[in-house]
Amino acid sequence: MTQHILIVGCGDIGTRIAARHLAQGHHVTGVLRRADAAADLQAKGITPLIAALDADWPLPQADAIYWCAPPPARGVDDPRLAAALAGLEAPTQGLLYISTTGVYGDCQGRWIDEAEPLKPQSERGLRRLAAELHLRAWAARSGARTVTLRVPGIYGPGRLPIARLQKGEPILRAEDAPFTNRIHADDLADAAVLALAKGAAGAAYNISDGQPTTMTDYFLRCADLLGFPAPAQIGIEEARTRLSPMLVSFFEESKRITPARLQALGFTLRHADLASGLPQCL
Repeated sequence: MTQHILIVGCGDIGTRIAARHLAQGHHVTGVLRRADAAADLQAKGITPLIAALDADWPLPQADAIYWCAPPPARGVDDPRLAAALAGLEAPTQGLLYISTTGVYGDCQGRWIDEAEPLKPQSERGLRRLAAELHLRAWAARSGARTVTLRVPGIYGPGRLPIARLQKGEPILRAEDAPFTNRIHADDLADAAVLALAKGAAGAAYNISDGQPTTMTDYFLRCADLLGFPAPAQIGIEEARTRLSPMLVSFFEESKRITPARLQALGFTLRHADLASGLPQCL
């Protein structure tokens, strides 16, 4: 039976999710802010809906909703999600929210699963935790089925740090670099569709390739793949003065993410690690 799928924040990941539903014969509406991107969605078979995410509510009714839109860039809340949920009827199939593994904060490099306490220390992590709490409260009020996917760094075609490598910006030296986790964009889209279809109501699922390295390793691999010189490496104190606050915030958290709960639903990776996934990005 044809379903109406609504994707809020229909950018790169949203269009990948949409492609999987279009292949199943479903109708997909993509909510986006930029009118100049509407033609691209239409060319991919997605019905565009231009909306200012902080103002244009209510959302249209749908059988399933994927919330891929980020919170505002500042603060410790996600008022746009809260406003959208206030007037939203429960979709028949449920709502999947794309969150972040930043809600766990710093775990000193330990392997963690979804039972890890949520203790974000950055504003971006606090915003995502606030969003998860808004979602939990809405599910309790409306009876809606919700699923949360906690996502680490995403890589894929069009998502490599080309501009940074072209500028020759430094990176943190290897001995100071904490563990970081990644997932290929196509694996993330697969995981989102699977989690909404088979995930338990109210559950959260970590997604990663289960092969954590460091951001230093990632940048060095990308430089080698793209033919750029290896970036210079600097210590953490120098990094705090030369690199962006956003990048430095990632250096202050170290964790290794296991996707075992999602794998128990039947999830399998297309790209098992950076060695297999990065060449595909070209």
